[in-house]
Order: sequence, then C-alpha cells, then structure tokens
Amino acid sequence: MNRSSYLTGAAISLAMVCATAQAQMKDPIPDSLSLAGVTVYGTVDVGYAYQSSGVPLSSTLPGGLEYQAFTTTRNFAGSVSSAAESGLEQSKIGIRVNEPIADDWTLIAQAETGFNPLSGHLTDACASIADNGANAQGHQTANADSSRCGQAFNSVLMGGVSNKMLGTLTIGRQNALELSTLANYDPQGLSYAFSFLGYSGFNGGAGSTEGARWDNSFKYTYASGPVHFSAMYTGGGYDTGTLGSAFGANLGGTFGGLSIDAVFQNENSVVNLRSSFDDLGVNPLPSPGLAAYISDDTLYSAMGKYTFDLANGGPPSAADKLSVYAGYTHLTKAHGPYTTGEAQGAYPISVGININNSAVYNMEWLGAKYAMHNGWSYTAALYHINQNSWTIGLGTTGTQGIGCADAGLLCAGDFYEASAVADYAFNKHYDAYLGVNYSEVTDGLANGFPGTTVGTSGSQSQTTGMVGFRVRF
Repeated sequence: MNRSSYLTGAAISLAMVCATAQAQMKDPIPDSLSLAGVTVYGTVDVGYAYQSSGVPLSSTLPGGLEYQAFTTTRNFAGSVSSAAESGLEQSKIGIRVNEPIADDWTLIAQAETGFNPLSGHLTDACASIADNGANAQGHQTANADSSRCGQAFNSVLMGGVSNKMLGTLTIGRQNALELSTLANYDPQGLSYAFSFLGYSGFNGGAGSTEGARWDNSFKYTYASGPVHFSAMYTGGGYDTGTLGSAFGANLGGTFGGLSIDAVFQNENSVVNLRSSFDDLGVNPLPSPGLAAYISDDTLYSAMGKYTFDLANGGPPSAADKLSVYAGYTHLTKAHGPYTTGEAQGAYPISVGININNSAVYNMEWLGAKYAMHNGWSYTAALYHINQNSWTIGLGTTGTQGIGCADAGLLCAGDFYEASAVADYAFNKHYDAYLGVNYSEVTDGLANGFPGTTVGTSGSQSQTTGMVGFRVRF
C-alpha cells in the first residue's frame, strides 16, 4: 500500500467513526475547569500527514513539519509520511483569570504555553534552526523562525484590569495586534497545516515572525456599541527578538453579520533568523550564535467577514452558518540599525547582512466556512503573496546593493496556496478532521530549491494531506 492510500483509508475510517459516534459519543469532560475565577484550558491536536515534498519531523518546531513551500530553508528532500501534530491548532496548556474585584472592575490574567504532543517538548523554533546548524540543505529536519523559542510561556503571559466603561489594560507578553486580529479573519483559523497565516508568523509579525508576540508590552482595548479600538506598545528588549520599540493600532466594528478591522503595526529592529548553514558548508554555526539580520517593519492591513445564518426552517439553535472571509496586507521590511542582541528565547545571534533597498510584500486571502448544526463544517481558502526585488549589504552596515542577479532569493516572486478541510465535532471537546493543502512558490521565493535557477525563474510546489483529531478542555 502506498503512502497516499493510507490517507484514503484514514478518510474512510474517519467518516465511519463520525457516523457511528454521532449517536453514541458521550462527553466526560466538564464544560469548564474553573474555580474562583481561575480556568484551566488546553488543546491536544495529533494526526498523520503525507507530503509530496518535505523534510523529516522536528520535535521542537511549531507544528513539527514544514507544511508549506513558503519556507526560508529551501529544505525539501523528497516525500514525507509521518505522524503529525497541531494541524488545526497549536497544542497548548494555559490558565485564565477573570475575577471581579470592586464595582465594575475585574482582574484578568493569562498564562499559556505551546508544546509538541508527540515529543513532550515545549515549542522552540530557534532550537530547530540551531539543531540543523551542521546539516546541509536536503539533510535537515524541519526548521523555521518563530516567536515561540522555548520560553516557559512561549505564547502569552500577561495581567491587567478591565472596566465596563473605561476599557481593558493588560501588561506582559502578548500577541501583536495583527496576529490577534488574524485569528478572527483567517478562514482556516490560523491552522498550521492548512493556512499560511497560521503556519508562518510572517504576517502577524509585520514581516518578521519574531515580531508576532511582544514582550514587555502594554495593550489598551476599548469598545463602545459595535465599534472597538486597541492600541499596543513595547519598548522592546535586548533578548526579546524585538530590539527596538514597537507600536500598533486596531480599529474595527461589527454590524449585523458584517465584521471588519483595520490594523497598523510598526516594529523597529526585529530579529530575523536565517538558515545557520552557509552555502559553502564552512562555519555552519557563526559566532556568537544563530545567523540573523535586523529589520524595521511597517504593516497596513484590512480584513472582513460576513456570516449568514441559515435557519433551515428550524429554531436559531439549529441554524447552519456560512461565513465568507477576505483580507489584504501591505508590509515593508527596511534596514534596522541595531547590530547586537538576542532572538526570542535569549538565543545569541550573529548579524551578517543588512537591508539596502526595502523588501515589499502584498498579501491577499479569501475563503468560506460552512458550519452545520449537526457538527460538520467545511472550509476552503486561497492565499497569495507577492514579493518585490530587494537588495542587501554585507555585515551590519554594508551598502553593496547585492540583489537579484547575485542572490536569487532577493528576486521578485509569488506564493500561492489553496486548502480545504472537513471537520466533524463529536461535541464541544472532541473533533476529527481531514484536509489537503497545495502551495507553490515561484521565481525569487523559490530560489534555492532543487531545480530552480540563481536568477529569476523556477518554482517549487508541495501538497500536504493530513487527518487528525483534537481534544480541547
């Protein structure tokens, strides 16, 4: 039996299990694990995946596999058939606090960390890059940059107060505003296996994945009627991945079935980790640590969705829902002046290049989700990214203007992705899913993959199929 047959068999088994369980499944997990305003919650998401092109599973990379062709490692080494994790959602454990303290004031807090349920390790993307430092492309396990780099709380760790009239103020490690907003407007719900917006923190971090979560940050949110507003600021820090300051703002509203949001985000001197193996195979781990460059990032984003309630002639509680999504992001990566610092998770870095002419990206996505009252849901999505041709200098201040002719990955290029997922919820705590994802990079974004040229032409595609189940409490 070939690998694709395993997925076909898994799909048939999934359908049979769902049909049987619809009438027989009981839910032993309480609706809420809460006591005195403190709630414990978590997710375990595991499954099996087949990829037409890929690399072996990592025990620390978020999601475990390189689920898309949009990867800076240019690392594919043949087909992959593997156990997989966090296909729909990052496996995690967390605590929320929501405790009234006086009049209309409420104390709030959250602590959350992501983990790999197949290995038991905390998610640590920086470690996935460091572990491959001595391995040439084509001989590596899955690795990529991220803001989850082995911290005890690699997701969020924050506290604050909320008032019905005055709004909410929180302080600590928090998702950037773009990342928080995308969670509401990505048709695939920031899935690692089926969504560019989930697999890569590139959009959520305004062009740098390490900028998707901010340490030492202040966030204020205010809502009045259908309109809401948020503002966020951090002074950065030497070992936070965002070496300079960052600020952002979000304005949005909900009007009947329509929801819209606009986000501005500016991040100064953000760390961008590069593959730690150089092209000549010499000194694969630079001193003092992981190879990096620093960028100043600016993002403008607009997104919306419209939800139709389909009553089907029955009561509202039995209504199906159809949601349609669309979004657009424009971002720019320019030279960042910092020359020393550390990546998230306090990983030391070596800054070997700097941006001369800015990199500019435009991203669009659209999709739809049909959620049925009987537990089935079906989601389809399309994603696209366009990159311009940009240039770099050597070292921290070089002005050589090295560009497309000498470094093909700096050429203009495109990324395309299409995905579809079927999910069955046995109840509010258990669901099973089956999905497929096709992605392709062209020209500059494909440079470095086998078969692409140094200049401006070439492409690389990947197809991923995954079946899995998820437990949430």
